[in-house]
Amino acid sequence: MHAKTERLLKPACRSRGGARVPHNKNAAESPTRHIPLPETVAVPMRQHIGAPCLPLVKPGDKVTVGQRIGDADAPVCAPIHAGVSGEVVAVEPRPSYSGAMTDTVVIAPDGLQTDCPDLRPVTVNTAEELVQAARDCGLVGLGGAGFPTHIKLTPTQSQPIDTLIINAAECEPYITSDYRAIMEEAPLILQGVYTLLRCLGVQRVIIGVEDNKPKAIEALLRIAADEQDLQNRVQVMKLPSHYPHGAEKILVLATTGRRVPMGKLPASVGCAVMNITGVAVLQHYLNTGMPLTRRRLTVDGPAVADPQNLWVPVGVSIRHVLNQVELIAPPTKILMGGPMMGIAQLSPDMPVLKQNNAILAFDAAHDLSDKQQAPCIRCGRCASACPMSLMPTLIERFAKINDVENLRRVGVGICMECGSCAYNCPAHRPLVQYMRLAKEIERKGRG
Repeated sequence: MHAKTERLLKPACRSRGGARVPHNKNAAESPTRHIPLPETVAVPMRQHIGAPCLPLVKPGDKVTVGQRIGDADAPVCAPIHAGVSGEVVAVEPRPSYSGAMTDTVVIAPDGLQTDCPDLRPVTVNTAEELVQAARDCGLVGLGGAGFPTHIKLTPTQSQPIDTLIINAAECEPYITSDYRAIMEEAPLILQGVYTLLRCLGVQRVIIGVEDNKPKAIEALLRIAADEQDLQNRVQVMKLPSHYPHGAEKILVLATTGRRVPMGKLPASVGCAVMNITGVAVLQHYLNTGMPLTRRRLTVDGPAVADPQNLWVPVGVSIRHVLNQVELIAPPTKILMGGPMMGIAQLSPDMPVLKQNNAILAFDAAHDLSDKQQAPCIRCGRCASACPMSLMPTLIERFAKINDVENLRRVGVGICMECGSCAYNCPAHRPLVQYMRLAKEIERKGRG
């Protein structure tokens, strides 16, 4: 025990702002279970930041699990694979979670879940081979906007990657999918960590985990103490359970003390960041050839009587997922993701995407979206809470008058949309929505 404790690192830097949110990790000790297949799944061709994929199948085609059904030649793009076997019944535009229409492949499962016959284990020995494998796997960031992982793992010409940061913080309330990955897939994660260390040639690997997960810390310490790591290059850092430690730039700052410049990726300061579930997914692909076709989802929220973690093929509807748990009351609001950064869904018929890690259901008694707003009282709590040192009320003012120049001047582009400003606002101002609007105004102003 003593040797394990010595391996725990302390944060390199304390981040500012944030929020002390309730944990509500109700499904933490609920093992992940599989769900029955629905009559159809709808797989959108846009499931990542960057260019959407083009459908590679047409109605009437037979598909198998792991078969590539969408891809594009754009640099920032990740292929999409079928999570079920069956017949393609439609390829048509459907609304995406962002509201825009996107091509969607609709598949009627045959119930057999036949694996694609072309799948083979993949051997990687170099950084270039690892980056290509990450792309072929279709791997994207699994807890946020879905940035393609192969881009993250590619070093810049001027700055080699010397530190790999593995994100196991899982700082949002309710979500326990990463925690269950640690508890259920520790051998796969161990193998993946040392594959990344070997291929990327980094000087160190830091696994960041919040201190409210003692069982996960013990499991991660065993990974760090593995006999493969004779030079002690893999270490675990215990972070205070303070939101938003799981945000990429905040995690880089906390673990290394380095600040990622505005508009840049962690690679610009010699870091690469991977979600810990992403490590397991990538290693599973290397071992079996099976790409990213399913997600472990936490299904929770005040409207859910029995919070659970579920294995869900990509493309299954939220409605079907919610039908697998007992509800206390009909949901009035459904979030994809956590309560701080999740996206409210217009319809329960929206499909599960690669980057979804939770579905949260709120009943009328706990739906605070209609809470009465009050005028700003100039208390400054939003500015104090902002991890990026922005002034949300000032950005709100500039957004209302479409002042692109001043929005750019105050640095709206570095906003992470973490929601700390709105959470700490006593007047219940919709500050996150204004920040998103302001960023869109600034982007359009660039032409």
